[in-house]
Amino acid sequence: MVQQRLDRAQIVEAAIAFVDGCGLDELTMRRLGTALEVEAMALYRHISGRADLLEAMVDELIDGLFDDELMTEDSRSWEEYLQRVANATRKLAVAHPRIFPLIATQPPQAPWLRPPPRSIRWVEDFLSSLQAFGFSDTEAVGAYKAFTSFLVGALLLQASSMTPEALGEEDGSSSQTDLSEYPTVERLQDLLMEDHAQREFDDALDDLIERIRTSTEK
Repeated sequence: MVQQRLDRAQIVEAAIAFVDGCGLDELTMRRLGTALEVEAMALYRHISGRADLLEAMVDELIDGLFDDELMTEDSRSWEEYLQRVANATRKLAVAHPRIFPLIATQPPQAPWLRPPPRSIRWVEDFLSSLQAFGFSDTEAVGAYKAFTSFLVGALLLQASSMTPEALGEEDGSSSQTDLSEYPTVERLQDLLMEDHAQREFDDALDDLIERIRTSTEK
């Protein structure tokens, strides 16, 4: 096996690509080493183990949100800020549906942070941005908890429906399912297959923003 010089960033990037292609359950240090054409032991010079690798993958993807064009432009209102954060995170979930459940469930960087995402940098940006728009400490924290709970729940559901496994792309199951015993589902199959994920996400986000607005006006 050809040995090559690697650094931590290259290993993490390769791990993200591996999980995107093969799934999280398939990720091992040995298999990742094979994908990188190095012995697994070469990875341990930069990564202490699988747990360290998973944390690094999550950190890399969340930090990448700050480079998204939706996040780099200034928001004119707190409502626009929430819209930008939500849609940047949705883009992440759509791009990495096999990894997003890990982003949503990985323990936070500080145990008193709940719910995910785990990044203190992300939480700092969120809270300070809302306070710049006039939110009090209590209002900012309340909005953070409500917003992240909505975001994680909505995007976990969407990401789980987009994986090759869910779509039946790996074994062709989507075209072989026998619905003869479920006449209502069979009759409504075309309607059930319609994809309105973006509209449903936007509607739910609008409802949340309205609830936050109402709570801050009391």
